[in-house]
Amino acid sequence: MATTEVTARPSGPAGPTPPPSSTGRARRPFSLGRWFRDTGWRHLVALVLVVFAVFPLLYVLSASFNPGGSLVGSNQLFSTIDLSNYVDLFTDPSQPFGRWFVNTLVIASVTAVATVFLGALAAYAFSRMRFRGRRVGLLSLMLVQMFPQFLAFVAIFLLLSSIGDVFPALGLGTHLGLIMVYLGGALGVNTYLMYGYFSTVPVSIDEAAKIDGAGHARIFFTIVLRLVAPILAVVGLLSFIATSGEYVIASLVLTDPQSQTLAVGLYMFVSQAFSNNWAIFAAGAVLSAVPVMVVFLLLQKYIVGGLTAGSVK
Repeated sequence: MATTEVTARPSGPAGPTPPPSSTGRARRPFSLGRWFRDTGWRHLVALVLVVFAVFPLLYVLSASFNPGGSLVGSNQLFSTIDLSNYVDLFTDPSQPFGRWFVNTLVIASVTAVATVFLGALAAYAFSRMRFRGRRVGLLSLMLVQMFPQFLAFVAIFLLLSSIGDVFPALGLGTHLGLIMVYLGGALGVNTYLMYGYFSTVPVSIDEAAKIDGAGHARIFFTIVLRLVAPILAVVGLLSFIATSGEYVIASLVLTDPQSQTLAVGLYMFVSQAFSNNWAIFAAGAVLSAVPVMVVFLLLQKYIVGGLTAGSVK
């Protein structure tokens, strides 16, 4: 019967040889220089970018607590804490900040909801229907966005002035007229962004619903809108931010101080030649950022998915 002879491996003077690591090579000792070359420099760049982005926000917040009315005393961050600027925002009847705040919320909210609805209708049509001029229409929506809306400054003024003679509710100085101007540019990039997301929804879902007797309207409102909720949230957020901070068109349409928005009204604090009050302006800017922050926090779980899912069909 054959026997197997086992020979022991000789061990070194320090004992048996340690088993090799899982990567096939011995673990190297930690080196600060090697860590910095591999990943440490990225942490440094991120820190610099965070400081670069946060410092202006801290400076504006510090200036809002400065009772002097200028930005010179804000060089030392939070050296003085005074809420008088915030009180003055709501106590000056000639500059109704509270009214501006409400006007901005109404105009931005209505514009955002209408923009999402119109963009979703257009995106569904381009994604699910095949008709003559479809490709030309998509291309035209992109080309129109090359020209800024303020190029039509004079045309918008003349148009609203003429419409106001017939329908005063849509003329100059009205919120509805400004909303209609904003909705004139609702299509375009928003529709193209939605179109990419709508195309990721399988067409087989629509076909199954059609077999059960559902039409386009029922499929759109009861099925598709629920599946594309992330991109609707993203477009609504972008529209809300853009509308709440828009100044050029709003300053043209809204001439009455009681009907103006925050972007137009806050400019009055720093537009005077001899009565600039940057501290009150900073306080108003801080408060005007609160609605945008709240909307962003409410919709943040949809933002990443809404921006990336439509990029790959």
